[in-house]
Amino acid sequence: MALSRAQLSWPHGAAGSGESTRLLPQASRLVELPYSSSSDDDDDDDGGSLAGDMDLPTAEQDPGVWCSGPPKPNTFSQCVRYLAFLWNLLFLLLGLLTLAVGVWGLLAKGSLGGERLAPLGSDPMLLFVLAGLGASTISLAGCLGALRSSRCLLRFFVGAVLAFAGLEVLGGLLLLAMRHRLRDALRDALLLCLLHYQEEPDLRFLVDEVQRSLRCCGLGSYRDWETNPYFNCSAPGAQACSVPASCCLDPWQNGTVANAQCAFGALRLGDAAAGTVVHLGGCMAQLGAWLRSQAGGIMASAAVLVLVEAAGVLMALKMLGDIAHVGARD
Repeated sequence: MALSRAQLSWPHGAAGSGESTRLLPQASRLVELPYSSSSDDDDDDDGGSLAGDMDLPTAEQDPGVWCSGPPKPNTFSQCVRYLAFLWNLLFLLLGLLTLAVGVWGLLAKGSLGGERLAPLGSDPMLLFVLAGLGASTISLAGCLGALRSSRCLLRFFVGAVLAFAGLEVLGGLLLLAMRHRLRDALRDALLLCLLHYQEEPDLRFLVDEVQRSLRCCGLGSYRDWETNPYFNCSAPGAQACSVPASCCLDPWQNGTVANAQCAFGALRLGDAAAGTVVHLGGCMAQLGAWLRSQAGGIMASAAVLVLVEAAGVLMALKMLGDIAHVGARD
């Protein structure tokens, strides 16, 4: 463009006009050269870019071919995951509730105080604490494992449930193998409850409920309460030669108020006179008959518990398989 202006600035004249007339086509070509060259360059660039695009590998033209994202789990896997989370959440809440009941029982009785730490191991509320703590821990691992798709937590959950199921099976086999000694073990346990009747509120509540519901008194007869140091006739207290009020035929006074003294002095009476006040038969025979009548319900409960554990383990194994499949695809 600068060259064309220099040529057009020559002086006017005959010779100048002829020379300028002869040079005008060249100037016009010089003026048009940048536009034509640029368009040619653009065409070359476009052709080169198209050729380059044609020469690019498929992975660069479509990155999704080689760099595909992780596969999404199917609908069934998602349902199993959420069901496992809700399943374990339910048992987590039940475990925490059991743990809270156990801790409340220990605190209410003062078993966690310094002077009551010795009998803590024999406190029945300790069973609630241990059962609630174990159930809540295992269920929490299952919840987090399902929510986070964690292999470690899911494997811990499966191992813990299988270990618990193994303990259940072992306990059942021991009961079957020692069923002939079970009666003696039950008698020893009830005798221990009679001896510590006043010392442990939980044992007192348990004994009273058994005697009221089965309408019995003592182990073999009502005179078994003589082994208790408070109910023995040589005891100095007001309960000497007596039995608990739960042994009474009618423990209510006027049908509305509980009569705690309805069995006072029952051990001083003969069997005929005592039979008009308290139940004479012991609880051992009635308890054995009740357990035999409830055998079907106990077996059904054990079967339901096993099915619940099996369902949790199967869901955890399904999630572990999905996680391993996704890892293999990656």
